[in-house]
Amino acid sequence: MLRSPFFYLITFLFLISCKEKTIRSTNEEPFVKEANSFREKGIKNFENKNFNVAFYSFNKAKIGYEKVKDSANIVYNLIQMASIQQINGDYYGSKETLTEALPYIKKKDIYSAAINNFFGIADKELSIYADAVYYYKEAIKETTDSVSKQTPLNNIAVVYINQKKYNDAIVILESILNKKILDNKPQAIEKARVKNNLGYAYFKKGLNKKGLLLMNESLTIRNQIGDIYGGIGSNLRLAEYYSKTDKKKSNQHALDAYNTATKLNSIDERLRALQLLISNGSSDQVINYAQKYITLNDSIIKIRNNYKNKFAKIKYDSKKEKDENQKLRLEKAEDLLVIQKAEYQRIFLIIGIVSLFFFVAYLVKRHKTKTRLVEIKTAYNTETRIAKDIHDELANDVFNAITFTQTQPLSIEKTKETLLQKLDHIYTRVRGISRENSNIDTGANYSTNLKEMLSTYNSESTNVIITNIEKISWDIIEEEKKVIIQRVLQELMVNMKKHSQASIVVIKFENGSNSLFINYTDNGKGCEKKQIIKNGLQNMENRILAIKGSITFDTEPNRGFKVKITLPK
Repeated sequence: MLRSPFFYLITFLFLISCKEKTIRSTNEEPFVKEANSFREKGIKNFENKNFNVAFYSFNKAKIGYEKVKDSANIVYNLIQMASIQQINGDYYGSKETLTEALPYIKKKDIYSAAINNFFGIADKELSIYADAVYYYKEAIKETTDSVSKQTPLNNIAVVYINQKKYNDAIVILESILNKKILDNKPQAIEKARVKNNLGYAYFKKGLNKKGLLLMNESLTIRNQIGDIYGGIGSNLRLAEYYSKTDKKKSNQHALDAYNTATKLNSIDERLRALQLLISNGSSDQVINYAQKYITLNDSIIKIRNNYKNKFAKIKYDSKKEKDENQKLRLEKAEDLLVIQKAEYQRIFLIIGIVSLFFFVAYLVKRHKTKTRLVEIKTAYNTETRIAKDIHDELANDVFNAITFTQTQPLSIEKTKETLLQKLDHIYTRVRGISRENSNIDTGANYSTNLKEMLSTYNSESTNVIITNIEKISWDIIEEEKKVIIQRVLQELMVNMKKHSQASIVVIKFENGSNSLFINYTDNGKGCEKKQIIKNGLQNMENRILAIKGSITFDTEPNRGFKVKITLPK
């Protein structure tokens, strides 16, 4: 998915440039012709969205042009490779590719502006906002056309919106509109984008009426000029605007965005639309939306990871091929040093083994001490929580029941019925505390019992979705880890019930080659991160650390609650 309309301008100029170079090189050496052939093959496959083949072709073309030191074509192919990586979510990889081009570029040309713009896009998507603003400003310096400068300016404003610097964003966007640079018909797409961003900035600042007017104007322009892709962004922003005041309108805009994004295969926009539909929570389809979100998110993560691996392998294989001849030349010289190195290696090996023995002994001793302290702290926290539950809830219920028997005539049938209800409530609370701290069956029925325990937190107001639990190879996971997994998830569910007011809870299990991953997500009210310890979640961290795992919490007020647990198998 393309991240910036500026990309279209750069690609157009590059294609013109490449066609001119092809004409000039028809009588050149065979290896130059081969490089030109690979470049054209890359362009064709890029246009057809065959990104693997396009990336491979541009890389082969770049290697060919390196042989004749054709700087312009080297830079062109590297930029195209970086753009393919960004389209497929590989932003770190794209930055590495762009860095390769830096030694070949000159100031004040379209290549320099393009590279800075792509650096800015990558850092914006990675939330490295200060660097993104820096690169967009560099792109402005390298662009001589006044119209072209507006795109990186608009991109800076988008970064400021992401940083919640709404006043700074408004100043930039208003200046673009006031200059009337984008009033010509060819610039209608960019004008609609600026209006949409300005309206959104006003809305986030609290100027709702002014913001709504501009966002609606942007959607109207996009509909009139047939900017289907831009309409997705307008509908998403309007869906967010109405999410607090008019759920029906919000859902309609979110559905419009989702349907269009599905036709254009714009995955990130589809996910954002589903998030809005789920958070609105008023539709009968909310469970269906949640399941679609999980499936789509899993799919795009796998696809993008696959692309990243393929891109890295293509670059690695080409480098390996390039270095093969040099390696052969060095082998003879290295053979002369083998005997001498072997002697030194024996000495260092003996020293290393002795040192390693003492170091391992030290680590084992330290780990045992640390693990014991964690276990003691975890046990103490658990006992404290049980005592608090008994004191805060059970003791009060028992006292109220005793007082009731002393003050009410038990001979009356209705009074007896009320007393029985009180006693039944006490019994339920005792069973709940017992269940939360009872022994855990870690045998063949473990996954079934774990799923049943999690499902007990389903209610009329809370829907608990559990995925992939049956796909985990529980039989190879140690009993101690199974116990801690159940205890930690139980504490998460108790915390959710007490604090989050969530309507959807998703617990997803994933198998890694050497690790087990558990992702917990709810759409509750969240909290400040500094409140995590106060909510009793520190106890979970102690349990996970005791088995050499890791746990991270991601939450903000009114933004839900996420937990990622990673455990070695």
